[in-house]
Amino acid sequence: MKRLLLPLATLTALALGWSQFHQNPTDTKPNDYTNWGEYLGGPDRSHYSALTQITPENVGKLKVAWTYAAPDSGQIQTNPIIVDGVLYGVTPTVQAFALDAATGKEIWRFGDPLKVWHSTSRGVTYWQSKEATGEPDKRILYTVGSMLYALDARTGKPIVSFGENGRADLHTGLGEQAKDKFVISNTPGTLFEDLLIMPMRLSEGADAAPGYIQAFNVRTGKLAWTFHTIPQPGEYGYDTWPKQTYKNTDVGGANNWSGMSVDRPRGIVYVPTGSAAFDFYGGNRKGQNLFANCLLALDARTGKRLWHFQAVHHDIWDRDFPAPPNLLTVTQNGKKIDAVAQITKSGHVFVFDRVTGKPLFPIRETPVPKSDIPGEEAWPTQPLPLRPAPFARQTFSERDLNPYSEDRDSLLARFRRSRGGIFQPLSRQGTFVFPGLDGGGEWGGAATDPEGILYVNANEAAWLIAMQETPRQDALAHLSAGNRLYTTNCSGCHGTDRKGNTASGYPSLVNISQRRERDYVTDLISHGKGMMPGFTQLSADDKRALVAFLFGDEKQEVTAAASAASKTPYVPFKISGYNKFLDSKGLSGIAPPWGTLNAINLNTGEYVWKIPLGEEKELAAKGIRNTGTENYGGPVVTAGGLLFIAATKDEKFRAFDKKTGKLLWETMLPAAGFATPATYQVGGKQYVVIACGGAKLGARKGNQYVAFALP
Repeated sequence: MKRLLLPLATLTALALGWSQFHQNPTDTKPNDYTNWGEYLGGPDRSHYSALTQITPENVGKLKVAWTYAAPDSGQIQTNPIIVDGVLYGVTPTVQAFALDAATGKEIWRFGDPLKVWHSTSRGVTYWQSKEATGEPDKRILYTVGSMLYALDARTGKPIVSFGENGRADLHTGLGEQAKDKFVISNTPGTLFEDLLIMPMRLSEGADAAPGYIQAFNVRTGKLAWTFHTIPQPGEYGYDTWPKQTYKNTDVGGANNWSGMSVDRPRGIVYVPTGSAAFDFYGGNRKGQNLFANCLLALDARTGKRLWHFQAVHHDIWDRDFPAPPNLLTVTQNGKKIDAVAQITKSGHVFVFDRVTGKPLFPIRETPVPKSDIPGEEAWPTQPLPLRPAPFARQTFSERDLNPYSEDRDSLLARFRRSRGGIFQPLSRQGTFVFPGLDGGGEWGGAATDPEGILYVNANEAAWLIAMQETPRQDALAHLSAGNRLYTTNCSGCHGTDRKGNTASGYPSLVNISQRRERDYVTDLISHGKGMMPGFTQLSADDKRALVAFLFGDEKQEVTAAASAASKTPYVPFKISGYNKFLDSKGLSGIAPPWGTLNAINLNTGEYVWKIPLGEEKELAAKGIRNTGTENYGGPVVTAGGLLFIAATKDEKFRAFDKKTGKLLWETMLPAAGFATPATYQVGGKQYVVIACGGAKLGARKGNQYVAFALP
């Protein structure tokens, strides 16, 4: 029999499977360009590229090929997409744009620069019609606030036939309970055929909207289906909540905010969900709380549940799934298995058969402590995978306090009066959440390659959270209306003294009138920014009273108008603040490493390598190296043998040998790259691009996208 010989590129593509074909939405000329056509590289969210031009041998020669400066500055979490030589991204104030991917020259930009949206965006979605005749319909879909826009990919102009004059409202399928509540999306939707399945970010307080999963028609903007993550009567999981919870105004959330992955040949979308709100007290939602904190496998055409796994029962630690799951193929006992792998904030990896939901490594329901907060009923067990081992430390002791701290005695005193341990319920005296509220794993997500190796960066910061009783409105009657609104809505993050916690990302509001205009602060309260939700429940009078309080010129005639403090559902306990465990210099209270990069073989569950990621500049100057730093944004891995990642607050972009973890190249960026890079090829040249916005972890602000290539 004559043996069929195929080109190496074809063999590579076949080995990579459908997802690598499908990420290129159009036919292209050979060796002309290779796309990064979807968020995180493809529908499998693998962060993987088949490109091989940049290798371990030549990566040290990378140079800046082009830069693009956005007209605004601040956090850029965008993983840009590249289709047919055009790069699509988003500015810090959520203006979408298109660039020539070979030069960085702007083609178009959409958004009103005078109407700034204080949010973050992780990117856009590209869709193209498949009609056999005529010019194809090419669209960019992305969100501004609660609105999902459809733009012409060629011009950036809204497609008026979509929704109402080019936009659809994410409130559409959420019911009356969500009316006027904070609903946005900062993660791109997931495409299946002509459907776009949308993530949503909601308030995490008692005023949260329900986090139902919604699919919109890409052509019309109409709602196609809804999956109730807080089940209604007769639906599976209804009995895991108090009766009629779906009608309540004080229980919401259970939303997907971090994005999804999709197996298009099988028609299955994989949806990781977040916590039910309020995040840290569940006395009003006793029970297991399906489908919060679940990995859901849904029929992508209908939204019907196929299987689910709940990683945290009755979550009271804000342990929502932080990133889309990875679809990959692993080999166990000589058999290839299509799998789905989900990383967690706690630093675990759960791996399942993609079709059946069967765990590929054992998971044990582990007894955990009870809560002593009145009214709270913590679930008695929590699931923990026996393999792979966690990619972040799970506990620490007195011996693990920061040896470089100048006030170690203070750290020791705080440690001794606080509680700790895996799934230790929050307490009045303070409880360590470790890894912290941002992970472990975070929204940057993990990368996987065809060999079944998962690459994930981790934070190893401890947070110290205390519970305190929430004063009832009558107990606040002696306060002015603006002060009542501040105490009810703002003090948990910015503190009762308004000094904030800059290390945790919550700025001081003291003397804010000297730094910001009144209109800016009012707009911020309305729309939110970064981790802060918009307070859409506040009336215009409420906002005036709150801003007047912050600016120190509140008048009695204004204070009588404040109404929203009494409208917000009462939750008897709240947290004292989002506080990291830090020393007086802002260094972590625990010993390094404070950030790591990990390679895990998901065929066996064993580690390939583990290294610190990043350095603290002040310590490095003293000769204390390889401490790792907190990091946000994920890695990209290539068939050329490389792993690219920025993510660290030391403002560096690095390339590692994916087989060994050896550092091969690093360069300084104009600002920290708190985003996931993308790699693509145009005109026979491979590029790697990273968004550099900084403005997190105390890093300076930036506004650039920087692309690198070989000379």
